[in-house]
Amino acid sequence: MNNLKITALCAISGLTSSLVCAEPVKMLSLDWTSQQVLTKVLGKLLEQNNVPVEYVYTDARSQWYKLANDQGDVQVEVWEGSMASKYQQLIDAGNIVEGGTHVATTREDWWYPDYAEEVCPGLPDWKALKNCHQVFAEGRKKGIYYTGPWEKPDAARIRALDLQFDVAKLKDGAEINQKIEKYIAAKKPLLIFNWSPNWVEAKYKGKFVEFPAHDDDCEKKASWGVNPKFKWDCGNPTGGWLKIAISKSLSEKSQCAVDTINSFSLDNGQIAMAAMLVDNQKMSVEDAVNKWLEENKASMDKWTSHASCG
Repeated sequence: MNNLKITALCAISGLTSSLVCAEPVKMLSLDWTSQQVLTKVLGKLLEQNNVPVEYVYTDARSQWYKLANDQGDVQVEVWEGSMASKYQQLIDAGNIVEGGTHVATTREDWWYPDYAEEVCPGLPDWKALKNCHQVFAEGRKKGIYYTGPWEKPDAARIRALDLQFDVAKLKDGAEINQKIEKYIAAKKPLLIFNWSPNWVEAKYKGKFVEFPAHDDDCEKKASWGVNPKFKWDCGNPTGGWLKIAISKSLSEKSQCAVDTINSFSLDNGQIAMAAMLVDNQKMSVEDAVNKWLEENKASMDKWTSHASCG
């Protein structure tokens, strides 16, 4: 272990003059911008209270294994629309712990720039897509819906709603942002996965497709909804929650970390800012972290002042 690592993780015990090392809190950094920025923001808050941190880079699919098997301790953005099922499964099994709920409400679904309504009249009603899939086909037989690498029921929804669309997966949030900017610059029709809170809604005019309203039974019972043969004949939740997930062993590592995380509840504007600084203002993640902390310094005491952090 080099000297820098020792400094980060260890302290001299006043009673024994021996080197005492704390196990670092493992912060999971995933593949979209606001999560990456806020993970490092929270890491800096922990470090201010002398809680050592380590950043573990992963993807959305692998996060659950890491959280449940002591390879990760914190995931700062668990979205209801794409992660609720696995999250609740692990909570119920006692494999992970809820680390608090953000004030922000969320939405994740198919999105289009508003000029698409000129060539696909009837939007945002999903039934309009039955008559204008060719607008989004880009020379193919079926329309194209672009999504990210996250687990979503898009193919099942397309089948259940009898839509003539194929799903094209992009590698990460950055590629989604690039696609949005490129198509809007060319005023080209586009259907793409988008989410709120996100910087896109502040910069571009657009709407989410309004599918049949989400219901838990839509995911479980084929008999529910407009198509009695298939599940997933509905949209994703609107006004969804955004939570923090923590490992069941985190409280043994640091109660200060648990208390800081539980107080780290953010609103839509704070989360959108984290994405905007990188994706729109083109800052590095590290610069965005520092700018974000500067803009939110009024909340610092609320996040870091806990009896367990003395």
